[in-house]
Amino acid sequence: EAQVEESGGGLVQAGESLTLSCRLKADNLAMGWYRQAPGKGLEGISCINWIGTTTYVVDSVKDRFTISKDTAKATLYLQMNDLKPEDTATYYCAAGGFLSCSPERLRGGDYKYWGQGTQVTVSS
Repeated sequence: EAQVEESGGGLVQAGESLTLSCRLKADNLAMGWYRQAPGKGLEGISCINWIGTTTYVVDSVKDRFTISKDTAKATLYLQMNDLKPEDTATYYCAAGGFLSCSPERLRGGDYKYWGQGTQVTVSS
């Protein structure tokens, strides 16, 4: 059974950068990043297809966040720059039972495998 494990969260100050990593212990699949802020619902923020040729980042963070994937290492990354207090959330990595990335896939949230989450806290 495929498993995903996130790492890289932490406490940073506003304006700083952080890179999240997610290791997929299976064959390459489409993957995505989600986050859940305190008291809010799950928000899809970025996805990438199985070979890393198609990406999507939601408008609210696309100028600051970049998704990438090392297919050889089956590892997904989320580079987050110029972090803001409103980015404070638990970030989840997900891997699909499918190969594609699209806004619809991201909004649907129907990835098959989910990580435990990694906390990102941005202080002002």
